[in-house]
Amino acid sequence: MRKLIALFLALAWIPALVLADEGMWTFDNPPVKQLAEKYNFTPTQEWLDHVRLSSVRFNDGGSGSFISPQGLTMTNHHVALGQLQKMSTAEKNYVATGFYAATLDEEVKCPDLELYVLQELKNVTARVQAAVSAGLKPEQALKAREKEIAAIEQEYKDQTGLKCEVVSLYHGGEYWAYQYQRYTDVRLVMAPEQKIAFWGGDADNFTFPRYDLDMAFFRVYENGQPLRTTHYLKWNAKGAEEDELVFVSGHPGSTNRLSTYSQLERQRDFLYPQRLAMIDKQLEILRAYSSRGPEQARRAARSIFGLENSRKALGGEYEGLLDEKLMAKAKAQEDAFRKKVNENPQWKKEYGDGWDIIAKVIKKQNKNAEQNIYLSTAQSSRFARIAHQIVFYAAEVKKPASERLSGHHDSQLEQLKFRLFSPAPIYKDLDEATFSGMLQLAVEKLGAADPYLQKVLQGRTAAQAAKEMIEATTLDQADVRKALIEGGSEAVARSTDPFIVLARQLEPEQRKRIEEDKKNTQSLLVPATEKIARARFAVYGKESYPDATFTLRLSYGTAKGYPMNGTKAPYKTSLYGLYDRSLSFNQQGDFALPPRFWERKDQLDLSTPANFVSSNDIIGGNSGSPVINRNAELVGLIFDGNIESLVGRFVYDETANRAVAVHSAFMIEALRKLYDAGKLAAEILGE
Repeated sequence: MRKLIALFLALAWIPALVLADEGMWTFDNPPVKQLAEKYNFTPTQEWLDHVRLSSVRFNDGGSGSFISPQGLTMTNHHVALGQLQKMSTAEKNYVATGFYAATLDEEVKCPDLELYVLQELKNVTARVQAAVSAGLKPEQALKAREKEIAAIEQEYKDQTGLKCEVVSLYHGGEYWAYQYQRYTDVRLVMAPEQKIAFWGGDADNFTFPRYDLDMAFFRVYENGQPLRTTHYLKWNAKGAEEDELVFVSGHPGSTNRLSTYSQLERQRDFLYPQRLAMIDKQLEILRAYSSRGPEQARRAARSIFGLENSRKALGGEYEGLLDEKLMAKAKAQEDAFRKKVNENPQWKKEYGDGWDIIAKVIKKQNKNAEQNIYLSTAQSSRFARIAHQIVFYAAEVKKPASERLSGHHDSQLEQLKFRLFSPAPIYKDLDEATFSGMLQLAVEKLGAADPYLQKVLQGRTAAQAAKEMIEATTLDQADVRKALIEGGSEAVARSTDPFIVLARQLEPEQRKRIEEDKKNTQSLLVPATEKIARARFAVYGKESYPDATFTLRLSYGTAKGYPMNGTKAPYKTSLYGLYDRSLSFNQQGDFALPPRFWERKDQLDLSTPANFVSSNDIIGGNSGSPVINRNAELVGLIFDGNIESLVGRFVYDETANRAVAVHSAFMIEALRKLYDAGKLAAEILGE
C-alpha cells in the first residue's frame, strides 16, 4: 500500500485541476468538458435526466437502479443483507439459502426499506447564506442557518409532496435542495446465497481478480401495484469491452479530499485509531456470541460482515494517513492554496482566517475525543438508541418546528417514525452481549465512578446492568414503541421501561453536550469551512467536484486492468477462473461454491465474464450502483473497490484505483441456468 501511495503523490492534492478519470460529480455540474476532450462524448440533458431518474438510493446505505418498467430495482446482495436477515428466521434463512419469487404474489415485503429517487435539484445557496445577517454571534448565525434550512425543506415538501433534504456541498460553498420521491413498499424478488454473493470472504474483500455474484433484486410497489417506471436502464448482456467508456451513477457516502491539513491530522491521530479499536472490540464480542450456536451465528452475521468490511476499509485509509509523504504533499498543497489567498488583500480579509479557526476548534475537540467515544457506549444497545429517539421525539415535537433539533423537523418525522415502527425482530440476547461488552469497555477506560456511567450502572456491574435492563424492556415490540410515540411526552413520562427511564435521566446531559457542540464547535466550523469553500471558488473556479455526501453522483472511466503485485490484473474474469480458484483452495471455507454451481456446471458457458474493473472513482455508498455505457445501457453492477482504492477517501489516481463490478452477462447466465429464474431474466432483458 505504501509503495502505491507514492505513485499517487505526483497527481494528488491539486484542488484546482481534475486529472485522469477522477471525480464524483453532481448532476448539476457534470464533467462535460472532460468527457468531450478525452472521450469525444457530451451527455445531453435528456441523457443526464434519464440516468438520474433511473438511479435509486437505498437508505440502508447503498445505491441501486430501476431496470424494468415494472418497478424492478437492482442492488448488491450486501446492501440487501440487512433486509434479508430481518425477513429470515432460524427455519427460513434467506441469507444462507437465497430467495426467488417466481410470481408477484410470492414477493416478500421488506420490513423497513426506504428507496429514494432524486426528482429535482435547486440551488438555495443565496437563501441559506442570506439568513445569516451581519453582526450575529457565531451561535446565533448557526441557529439562523439551521432555521432557514428547516424552512426550505418544509416549504418544498409542502409545495411538491417530495422528501426534501438541503445538502451542503464543497463544505458549505453551496447549498442545494435535493427533492426525492420516497418509496416504502418494497418487496424482495430475488437474492442468491451469500456464499456466492460474498465469494472468497474477507480474504478476497477489496481485491481483484474477483468472482462474486453480489446482486439482489427488489420491486417497488405503489398503491399495492408494481410501480410503472418510465425511466429505467436497459440491459446490455454483452457488457463493457476493454477500454470502453463507462459511467457509475450512485450515492458515494463520504470523502475527505477537501479537508484541511488539521482535519486530516485529527483523523490520523485520534479518530481512526479510536474507530479501529472500537471495531476490534465489537468483533470480539460478536464472535464470542456467534460461537454459542448456529442461531446466534445467524443473528450476528450481518453485524460481523459490516464490521469486518469497515475494519479492512478503514485500515487501508488509515495506512494512507500514516504515509509521511502523502501528508507532506497535503500540507504543501494547502500552503500553496493559502498563499494565493493571502496574496490578494480582499481574499485574505474575507477568507484568510478559515484554516486557523478550524485548527483551533480541532485542538479543543481532541481534548475530549477519548472520553466522548467511550461515553457513546451507553448507546451501544439497540434499545438505548430507540429509547433516546423516543424521549427526544416527545420533547422536540412540542416545540415550534424552527426550534427543533435536526432530525425532528416536520419534513423529517415521517422517516423517523417509519424506522421506529419497523416490525423487524430485535434479538434481546444479541443486544445483551453487545451492550454488556461495550459497557465493560467504558468502565475499564473511564472508571465506574464516571457520572455518566453511574446513571447507567446504578451500582451494578456492566453485565448485571445489561441483563436486568434488557430482560425488563418491552421496546422490542413495535406496538409499544408506537404507543409511546403517539402518547407523546405524557406517555414517555409515565413509562417504567428501564431504557426509557435511563434515556430520561441522560437527556439533560445529552442536550447540554449538543448545545456545547453547537456553540463551541459547529458555530465556528461551519462559517470557517464556508470561507475556505468560497476561497477555493475564487482561486480555482468550479471546475472540480465536491466531497461525497451520500447524494447522487456521476463518475466516468474506462474498463481496464492495472499493474498489480509485479504483474498485471486483467480487466475482467470469467467463470473458468471461478472454478479454478475454488479448486485451488480444495473447495474449502469461503472458496467452496454452493452445490448448484457443481450440479449445473455443465450447463454453464464458462467463458462468461464474471467480474470486471474500471477506473471509475467510487467509495462506500456506491455499492449497488449501475455501471452504464454511452447509451445509458446497464453493463455491470458496482460491488467493491480494489485494495489500492482504499486511499481514495483522500486522493485518487487512475494508475491502480479500480472499481469492481459484477458483469451483466454473469447475472443473466446465473438467473437462467443456476436459479431457474428465466422469467426474471426475461423481464430484465425486456423479452
